[in-house]
Amino acid sequence: MCGIVGYVGKSQAAPILLDGLSKLEYRGYDSAGVAVYSDDHIEVVKTKGRLKVLSDMLDGGKNLPGTVGIGHTRWATHGEPSDVNSHPHMSGDGRFAVVHNGIIENYLVLKNRLIEKGFHFVSETDTEVIAHLVEYYYKGDIMDTMRSLLNAMEGSYALGIIRADKPDEIVAVRKDSPLIVGLSDEGNFIASDIPALLNYTRDIYHLDEKEIVILRQDGVSIYNMDGEPVNKKVFHVDWDVSAAEKGGYEHFMIKEIMEQPKALADTLKPRIQDGRVVLDDIKLTAEDLKDIHKIDIVACGSAYHTGVVGKYVIEELTRKPVEVDLASEFRYRSPILDQHTLVIIISQSGETADTLAALRYAKAQGARTLSIVNVVGSSIANQSDDVLYTWAGPEIAVATTKAYSCQLGVLYLLALYIGDLLGTIPADVYRDYVAELLVLPDKIQSILEHKEDIQYFASRNFGAKDVFFIGRNVDYALTLEGSLKLKEISYIHSEAYAAGELKHGTISLIEDGTLVVAVATLDRLFDKTMSNVKEVKARGAYVLGLTTENNRKIEQSCDFVFYIPETLDLLLPSLAVIPLQIFSYYMALMKGCDIDKPRNLAKSVTVE
Repeated sequence: MCGIVGYVGKSQAAPILLDGLSKLEYRGYDSAGVAVYSDDHIEVVKTKGRLKVLSDMLDGGKNLPGTVGIGHTRWATHGEPSDVNSHPHMSGDGRFAVVHNGIIENYLVLKNRLIEKGFHFVSETDTEVIAHLVEYYYKGDIMDTMRSLLNAMEGSYALGIIRADKPDEIVAVRKDSPLIVGLSDEGNFIASDIPALLNYTRDIYHLDEKEIVILRQDGVSIYNMDGEPVNKKVFHVDWDVSAAEKGGYEHFMIKEIMEQPKALADTLKPRIQDGRVVLDDIKLTAEDLKDIHKIDIVACGSAYHTGVVGKYVIEELTRKPVEVDLASEFRYRSPILDQHTLVIIISQSGETADTLAALRYAKAQGARTLSIVNVVGSSIANQSDDVLYTWAGPEIAVATTKAYSCQLGVLYLLALYIGDLLGTIPADVYRDYVAELLVLPDKIQSILEHKEDIQYFASRNFGAKDVFFIGRNVDYALTLEGSLKLKEISYIHSEAYAAGELKHGTISLIEDGTLVVAVATLDRLFDKTMSNVKEVKARGAYVLGLTTENNRKIEQSCDFVFYIPETLDLLLPSLAVIPLQIFSYYMALMKGCDIDKPRNLAKSVTVE
């Protein structure tokens, strides 16, 4: 959640901070602010509302001189969105300014101690505690101060700090919240994510847990908690700046929907060599897998939905039992884990707080862990026994599309890889799956070429108050994602149900004009799903049917139909998700919603 940018260098800081923060707006925020060392003191300017309000106050940063500063876009957790609760926060003596992503879980205990020592608080935030703690601990040695600070705080944080007695430095640290360091000849940077820095540098450091960074114009020093220097490998960002820009599209979301054929090809094709799935990045052997008795998939949101599809895929191809858990619930049900369990962690950012906590819990129980993430060097990637990157490229829209597709692609590869090692997939079936995976991107492209059909349907139905998605087997797993997409960007109430469960209560919600999306791509369950469609039609529902090109008889039961190409049953979700994404996009567009930045949502959820 939120965004941090910091700069120290030769140029004026404020315009760079504002530009960097604008590239992080997708993360979600309700206020913004900057702190710059200017005219022998730290000047803080912050305001509730969009970044444009702050930029207008500063004339794009021109009227706030100074070459070192920190900036922040805040998403309210402690205290309502307001000017005073916005970041940066100042210490009582005005010597320190702090920006913070995350949550300090013991802030009330710390706050009460500081109040007893005479410190005065002006905001409701946990972050102001950090500013006062820095002042309290500082005795002239910033490294001693940071060690004392980190030992005192419990929770998650990424911090950027500037100080009046050392105006040519930024101090930063991270724990369970993303923060990177950018390197250039013109100065050095901190940021929550790569897009903030692409206009200035492609060379970055990925920080590990509790590494303390001191940035100056001419260099960067990194230390561990013992004060020992840490040597880091420079990571060079090789994707184009245009990947983080709209490129002529009205929204990032539709751009990223249209990018899915390439993103999925980038994920799949390098890992298929001479007709076989090759996963050189992981160390799981056949002997390891034979010793695995159970697989747990753990994730949040859309990543969880890929896991639900993955359960069907992995169980069928490997014959290993699979459980799927929401990461926010995983630790609290005392799951049965041991060295015979493989826990698959899925997260686009690699920093999702609940998912990271679930990973650590699984490792503590002795389970083998494998993560599927998009961000190289992220916390989840670094702390897993094995990692598979999705190579989806940057995803800016809050509502995920191409990350979902690439996560699903990796799950297919993993299931084939495991099944091949275990000998649970017949050779001809294996060949068929590999061949179909290679043509999936082209089939997705063919669906995208008919997106106007879904646009037309949305134009006739965007006034719907409730939408119900139904399906069976992997179709049901897919409807979970279709429903989430619709509700998160259009604010239309929607629910996904297993079609066979309609008579167990849900059908009571169907009345004249209720919109139902029926996904019926599986030939072997097509007639079953159509019987459920007839049930809702008999009660007045208006039905959008989604099926494959050979099931034309669906037109007898549904009011509008969208067809997808044929493929193997377990791969159908990769195709069927595309029209559901497009449907959600155009429903939100017709309603005039803020599609890339839906209300109350953030791209990377780094707090519980």
